[in-house]
Amino acid sequence: MKDLVSHQLVKYLENRGIEHIFGLCGHTNIAVLSALEKSSIKFINVRHEQIASHAADGYARVTGKASVVLSHLGPGMTNAATGVANAALDCIPMVVIAGDIPSHYYGKHPHQEVNLHADGAQCEIYRPFVKRVWRVERPELFPEIIEKAFTLAESGQPGPVLVDVPMDIFSKEVDVAPFERQLQNTKELRRPSMDNGTAEEIVDMLAAAKNPVVYVGGGVVLAKAADELKKLVDHLSLPVAHSLMGKGALPDDHPFILGMTGFWGTQYINNSCLDADLILGLGSRFKEADCSSWYPEFTFDIPKTKLIQIDIEPSEIGRNYPVEIGVVTDLKQALDALYKVAKAKHPQGIQRQSLKDEITQARHEFKESNLKMEQSDAFPMMPERILAEVREVLPRDAIITTDVGWNKNGVGQQFPVYEPGSILIPGGFATMGFGGPAAIGAKIAAPEKVVVALIGDGGFGQNPALLATAKHEDIAVIWLIMNNDAFGTIAGLEKAHYNTTFATVFQKDGESTSPDYAAIAKAYGIEGVKIQSAAEFKPALIRAIALNKPVVLDVAMINNPVPTTGHWNILDIYSPGKKVSHVSTD
Repeated sequence: MKDLVSHQLVKYLENRGIEHIFGLCGHTNIAVLSALEKSSIKFINVRHEQIASHAADGYARVTGKASVVLSHLGPGMTNAATGVANAALDCIPMVVIAGDIPSHYYGKHPHQEVNLHADGAQCEIYRPFVKRVWRVERPELFPEIIEKAFTLAESGQPGPVLVDVPMDIFSKEVDVAPFERQLQNTKELRRPSMDNGTAEEIVDMLAAAKNPVVYVGGGVVLAKAADELKKLVDHLSLPVAHSLMGKGALPDDHPFILGMTGFWGTQYINNSCLDADLILGLGSRFKEADCSSWYPEFTFDIPKTKLIQIDIEPSEIGRNYPVEIGVVTDLKQALDALYKVAKAKHPQGIQRQSLKDEITQARHEFKESNLKMEQSDAFPMMPERILAEVREVLPRDAIITTDVGWNKNGVGQQFPVYEPGSILIPGGFATMGFGGPAAIGAKIAAPEKVVVALIGDGGFGQNPALLATAKHEDIAVIWLIMNNDAFGTIAGLEKAHYNTTFATVFQKDGESTSPDYAAIAKAYGIEGVKIQSAAEFKPALIRAIALNKPVVLDVAMINNPVPTTGHWNILDIYSPGKKVSHVSTD
């Protein structure tokens, strides 16, 4: 029996359990769109491909499975590339299926072909950041390639892959047997586990350490290992610091959570890591901002502090710091093995009541230091008050997406997160414009959850056309625009180091040139509210949640910098030998 490749592709995706595809039409992929018309799979139509890839990213973070992006060739692929690269640097599984020029026209420069250095070379654009690129040269190869694509995207250290398909191949007839054969293949590979001897060695080192610290990265969240982490931490009373991407792996009200390290970490958290004699690093790359540019006097003093590092990806072990023990394994299984050994060796656990009290006191003192700003009636609003009232109003399991600037750095430092995987952050690529579309993907993946995008005016301005998709699909996301009339973080840096805000603020001759985002929302047929005073904000947010519809809240905000106690090497580049960071531009 024979069938069109496009039809078989859709059947394959249905059988794999794919429920949504994110994308935009083009002449190279309409054969697939035609096949999707009668499918159980919902096609989420967007107005710009970057929205598709960011939304697919958010969707995959919530589901834990590879999302699917359908793209046109050329500009469709390059538009989507930023979102795909963002997913790659945050280890998010994604399968990008892109149409290409007809295979028989390679090198003839047909419409939209990329051939400046090689014929039919558009797939090379993705090679630096995806896990693998496949260009389908013959239709009979397609079944095996699409199966490999999903397996690779979801296995090991997850990430995006690209399947590049000449448009004529979508329309070829093939034998269905190779597609049916793929249905018999396992869809989830078993992951490597930690041996008992290694687990015993690590537990012994943790028990013997005077000041151990567990350092958690985003790999713990990706591995869905939060429960296993909590059991180990509770049994051995281990203090836990985390990277930006590790936020939420333990609830922020857990008695042993320290908080985020590095440039935006508090002095207490950074000092706790500096004073540690042993660090157990879990699923973290030990990236620059989290580690104060690896300067040993600010956050981590390794190898003076001994490091044990556990990760699913071998290349991450010892990348930035030398390790005493390096283990390549699945974190969920590893933490379970460590807990079982810890329970056998220390049946009564280990108690550190004085440390628990110290952490509680440090948390209280930091909260008190922000209280005046959290309660300020100033308008434009203080960012601390915005975050405090959002947290007060939202359910404990609400999903938050952030962008870049205050809404990422301030959230990492000050906004309590209580459920693992309930905060979606653009970490490695730090992409402006991620938060808005990612919230769409998150809401589609978890329609029962309240989803709020905490996003700056600069970030929301990247992709306002996401509102068209929200309207068309009735996706009840709240976009809370923390509007400081600027690319605020960069404005603060430029003001501090060069005494100017050139090209960073949205003003001309003292007047704002920013659009009215509430009015833009209304133009798309969506509820839009422009907050006029600090007192209006909380009731408006409560009402937005109750509406259960897409809503834009435009909230004017003072551009005060996030306080920093760590370090970032860029400051030395801007102002060598000086202790200068950000300043307020208000």
